[in-house]
Amino acid sequence: MDESEPRPPSPSQLSKIPSWISLGFVLGALFVWALPAPEVEAPASASATAPAAEPPPVLTVPVRSGPAPLSDIEAVFEVWGHHAIWYNDLSEVALWDTETKQFSRFYEVIRNGDTYYFRTIDRLTRPILTHGIRVDGPLLYTETEAMRDEWLREKHEEDWRIIKESNPLAPTTPPVIPVSPTPTPSTEYRYRAPRVTTGDGR
Repeated sequence: MDESEPRPPSPSQLSKIPSWISLGFVLGALFVWALPAPEVEAPASASATAPAAEPPPVLTVPVRSGPAPLSDIEAVFEVWGHHAIWYNDLSEVALWDTETKQFSRFYEVIRNGDTYYFRTIDRLTRPILTHGIRVDGPLLYTETEAMRDEWLREKHEEDWRIIKESNPLAPTTPPVIPVSPTPTPSTEYRYRAPRVTTGDGR
């Protein structure tokens, strides 16, 4: 045999990594094969009668049995009217209707001194007031668009202020440590003669 011809490596010199890769592949394939198959519903046959698809629910506006008397809003507004938001002596409110079980009776209220005039309207033209009042009362109050925009702007600024104050990543200034003033050296210099000792400590 010629010395220049390479010899095959001995089994102890061969790498064990390819055998581990092969073993992992085989175990993975067995695991996937052992998984339960997903349940697939068989398509309904043409002969089977499928139930008809339900139509989407139709939203209906509750209808009162008759016109609401104005005496209802007059009595409720006398007790709850102090929460109303006025603009040019005009306000809009929604009254809870016991027949429809929602706020479905809308009124425009005109104020003239201590006298209130009520007019039934089809819908509210102002946004409903959602802040600063009790929500469990029989009336919903409205505010103007300008009032709503002002409140939203203030709320936005307050939220950002709170976020900035509570941000742990915000740069902070180190606390100022008060420094006591250092004594200034006397400008007057007095010459002292060195003390001469005799060596015995006197």
